[in-house]
Amino acid sequence: MPTGAAPIRQLDPHAVDELTATAQKILADFGSSAARPELLRKIAASAARLDETIRHHCRPVDTDDGLFVLRGLPVDDGGIGPTPASWATAGDSAAEWDVILLLLATAMGHPIAWEGQQEGRFVHNIVPSPGHEQEQTGASSTVLLSPHTEDAFHPGRAHLLLLACMRNHDAIATTAAGIRKVRLDADDVALLSRPVLPILPDDAYAEAQGFAGGEPPKVPVLWQTENGPTLRYDPAYTPLDEAPADYRAAYDRLTAELERMSVAVALEPGDVLVVDNDLVVHGRVPFQARYDGTDRWLKRASVRVPGRRSRPLAEADEHGYGQTALVAHL
Repeated sequence: MPTGAAPIRQLDPHAVDELTATAQKILADFGSSAARPELLRKIAASAARLDETIRHHCRPVDTDDGLFVLRGLPVDDGGIGPTPASWATAGDSAAEWDVILLLLATAMGHPIAWEGQQEGRFVHNIVPSPGHEQEQTGASSTVLLSPHTEDAFHPGRAHLLLLACMRNHDAIATTAAGIRKVRLDADDVALLSRPVLPILPDDAYAEAQGFAGGEPPKVPVLWQTENGPTLRYDPAYTPLDEAPADYRAAYDRLTAELERMSVAVALEPGDVLVVDNDLVVHGRVPFQARYDGTDRWLKRASVRVPGRRSRPLAEADEHGYGQTALVAHL
């Protein structure tokens, strides 16, 4: 698996100063990074005034890699405090970065949150948590986090995913693979373009897993747009044993191709990985957490891009397992 093969967009010192000063001013005015309506309005107004250089760096993903790393923002390892023991205890840890991430997300579209995940927060803390080591969620550690589309079970999932690195002393890699770099024959593409299986809610959505308001909708894994193929993929939560043998074989070949094209990106503190959630599946290599305040720590924001038409129209009829997305700036 190649390491570090991701396009870099380097912020210059002026852009870094503008982002950090803007975030510090907002945080000083509001006293907390908790996303109240008035805070989100201030972030929206401030993002609209960001320098054109920053806005250019926040332009859409423009290569078949389907991702890029925004680099140049500083992180004070001592100043941010220890890595939280879980998202639930993180509170306002590294709050300035919550605001920075929301400024960047707002420059790219509309940040979203989920009522059923991390108490509806717009910025999530991704840290290893005791007792969750083997789960297929961001709280795991010793297990490979399988490549997946973020929130693949839901029709309102993000178009873009932002992962900001607070701490990564052990150079633990995020994995990523783009659908536009794989090789599949026409028969496999045709099979995987049919709505054969559902994608079920993952373990971060306990309420959705108990949803009784309708049958799980069957969804295609692949579909074509005018710009090329896109995908919706989460094998850990797809009941593949319910599919015909030829479909399972095609799915396995897609999985093998994504593995072949996967890159491992070891984020450095201050890096912001931006992933197009329609083009790229992402995961994480296993690691051994210490739970001593020095473990890997990422912050995550999800973004919908207004006016983007990259998904099948049939998604509008899905129930989303009763989960509601909260959309900033609407």
